[in-house]
Amino acid sequence: MASLKVTQTRSEIGAKANHRETLRSLGLKRVGHTVVKEDRPEFRGMVQTVRHLVTVEEID
Repeated sequence: MASLKVTQTRSEIGAKANHRETLRSLGLKRVGHTVVKEDRPEFRGMVQTVRHLVTVEEID
């Protein structure tokens, strides 16, 4: 199954509370931090919510 490589590229300072919580739910802790998640609708939705704070790559 494919995976998503999610990297936080912008700070959560000044972001809405639900965006900060979404970053924490994804496992991102700081700018430059990267996590690999399964490519599932739940994670796609979380990434969509914070798309302005992260970059996403699809990996196999």
